Amino acid sequence: MAMARAERAELAEFLQTLSPQQWESASLCAGWSVKHVVAHMISYEELGAGGLVKRFARGRIRDANQVGVDEYSALTPQQLVAFLGDHLQPRGLTAGFGGMIALLDGTIHHQDIRRPLALPRRIPSDRLLRVLGLMPRNPRLGVPWRIRGLRLCADDVDWAHGRGPEVVGTGEALLMAMAGRPAVLGELSGAGHAILAARL
Repeated sequence: MAMARAERAELAEFLQTLSPQQWESASLCAGWSVKHVVAHMISYEELGAGGLVKRFARGRIRDANQVGVDEYSALTPQQLVAFLGDHLQPRGLTAGFGGMIALLDGTIHHQDIRRPLALPRRIPSDRLLRVLGLMPRNPRLGVPWRIRGLRLCADDVDWAHGRGPEVVGTGEALLMAMAGRPAVLGELSGAGHAILAARL
């Protein structure tokens, strides 16, 4: 939970530096701008069990994320940043599993925003290692299938996972590959690269 809060605080500080044009720029999430990604991140924050059921009903489960994005993207960038600042401590659905959901989504989506804007950052190593450790068994994001039969090896932090042909790269690039982002494939190498690329 503390890591999730720190990730949100770092993101909120970064978002305050963006221009209106950058808010409208494409993210790594297909069809979503930076503003859409931020709207998605906060859209589950004040949703209880009843609200979650209603959203899934409206979105027919598959499009539930888009329902939240459509609702919250009506806010201005300033309002979105203010909302995030008021919700640094995860609540609602994102507080699940001791803040794990907020930490995973926050870290991945932070990179979804930064990478296309060419504004990189170094994720604190303790936070990155925690997220890398949580990802391989995450069925919600389709990770177990995506990395099955491969060994992922970070070359900048002490982390590796799995058995089989190796995929090597930075911990952050491996994280984004596990999350299904083909944009990082050029930063990865190894005998398992072609297998992972086909799955992305």
